[in-house]
Amino acid sequence: MRVVVDTNILVRAIIKPDGSVGPVLLHFRRGDYTLLYAQSLLEELIDVLNRPRIRTKYQLFDDDIQTVVGLILLRGEVVTPRQPITVCRDPKDDKFLEVAVEGEADLIVSGDEDLLTLHPFRGIPILSPRDFLSKLDQEG
Repeated sequence: MRVVVDTNILVRAIIKPDGSVGPVLLHFRRGDYTLLYAQSLLEELIDVLNRPRIRTKYQLFDDDIQTVVGLILLRGEVVTPRQPITVCRDPKDDKFLEVAVEGEADLIVSGDEDLLTLHPFRGIPILSPRDFLSKLDQEG
């Protein structure tokens, strides 16, 4: 299964692995799906994880961030969107749609209403983390 995961979901899974979205990252580690990402999404993830407030509050260290980035580089699939998409009411979220369309994603995972309201987008389901995890559990 080819999946685009909203940066916010990945950040939450990293900082609270025992939280409600932690299993999203666990399933990725197990190889239950292929994470599609663009270089810009990876840079955004690194930027957010390196924010001093987040690093201090959640006790993130360089090794923690490098481990996750290494996993994404190893098991994920980089996608280079060629066509801009400008449909989301929050223009910053269009990048997830671009990666999903270009990478022929099976679905997008997000908790962002600006994306969820577009479900499905060009035939690509946009699921909440809970619905995505339920789907993985049903298939597994």
